[in-house]
Amino acid sequence: MESSSSCVLCLASASPRRRDLLASIGVRVSILPSHVDETPSPGESASAYVKRLAVAKATAAMSKTSLPTLGSDTAVVVDGAILGKPADAQEAAAMLRRLSGRSHQVMTAVAVTGPQGVLCSIVTTDVIMREITAQEIADYWLTGEPADKAGGYAIQGLAAIFVEEIKGSHSAVVGLPLYETAQLLQQQGVPIWMGHYYSHT
Repeated sequence: MESSSSCVLCLASASPRRRDLLASIGVRVSILPSHVDETPSPGESASAYVKRLAVAKATAAMSKTSLPTLGSDTAVVVDGAILGKPADAQEAAAMLRRLSGRSHQVMTAVAVTGPQGVLCSIVTTDVIMREITAQEIADYWLTGEPADKAGGYAIQGLAAIFVEEIKGSHSAVVGLPLYETAQLLQQQGVPIWMGHYYSHT
């Protein structure tokens, strides 16, 4: 985490993946995780679910900092069902069996607070997985990687070997759609990597 004096944004998440993605576009953040109930509401669509959580995280952090805040949430969706983080090896295996050999969607919502209020964007990416064997599923759980990942896998990690094709934003599947995030940040006046350049031209 950057020193507080150099930060331009408060990230309402403890995710190192989101922190690193923001760092990759030159955004220095302070970390202030927001703990919200991630239980889907009855009949709630996946897009409404991720938007609700992203906004809830951003607004919860907003009251504790003078910086603009960013909240985000990612859901793995198959046949309209939201796959969260697996509770145990059995649930992780069931998720990967369900994703094996077919396409699913990854929905990521980003909410940014600032002078323009709360701005939000939702990005959907199609991910196609190859057939995954039972042994691979068992071995993958033992790596520890799936335990805290939506859908029970991390595309930027060891599970990359399972992914046959991506249609859409790769960074959104990792945890933050950088194109859309940069647009929201600029609308809220948060400088990204080109901000200093433009200020001197």
